[in-house]
Amino acid sequence: MSAHLIEETLRYLGAADAPEALRRQVAGEAEALSAQFRPRYVYRVWDLDVREDGVCLRGTAVVLRGSAAFRMLETCGQAALLACTLGARFDLSLAAVQARDMSRAVILDACGSALTEQGCDEAERELAARFPERYLTDRFSPGYGDLPLACQGDICAALDASRRLGLTVTESCLLNPVKSVTAVIGLSDRPQMARIRGCAYCQMRERCALRKGGKHCGN
Repeated sequence: MSAHLIEETLRYLGAADAPEALRRQVAGEAEALSAQFRPRYVYRVWDLDVREDGVCLRGTAVVLRGSAAFRMLETCGQAALLACTLGARFDLSLAAVQARDMSRAVILDACGSALTEQGCDEAERELAARFPERYLTDRFSPGYGDLPLACQGDICAALDASRRLGLTVTESCLLNPVKSVTAVIGLSDRPQMARIRGCAYCQMRERCALRKGGKHCGN
């Protein structure tokens, strides 16, 4: 269990300046959770075609529409699709805690999000090691910027994520299990300076509790 996981959990809680008591509680929950659950991921790299309707991953049904995807991938000849999940067992565990102790459940929920992102980070490091001569873009996901959530299904289908990870997409284009992420990472022959981090690109910006409190999540 890393200090980074604790800090990321506190960030998800909007409590970066947490009192010591809360920090100790988060550390205990993070240690227990990371001993029980390990994020699983799959990724694969495809060649890209830029079309009028968006950036297409050749040989798949995935079309990445919107200015954010074009900006991130305009100098890339290839892109990786990534899916990562904590699995259904975490959802069941979280639901059981929610029935008994909501304050603890909030911490577990944030820790689950942080642990899932840690899995994505691990996959990205593995991808970078496989392609040391390439430059990676920022990792970005459906629902970020103007990249529509509707492409979740095609991404999961291209990765065979249902069979390989037990990952499905609901009618409203959300992922199940809940602590799951799909993402895109571009691979380029030149250094990537574009960044799509920040509140301006996030679809949660109008209803984000952190922004209302004058804070941000750090992304």
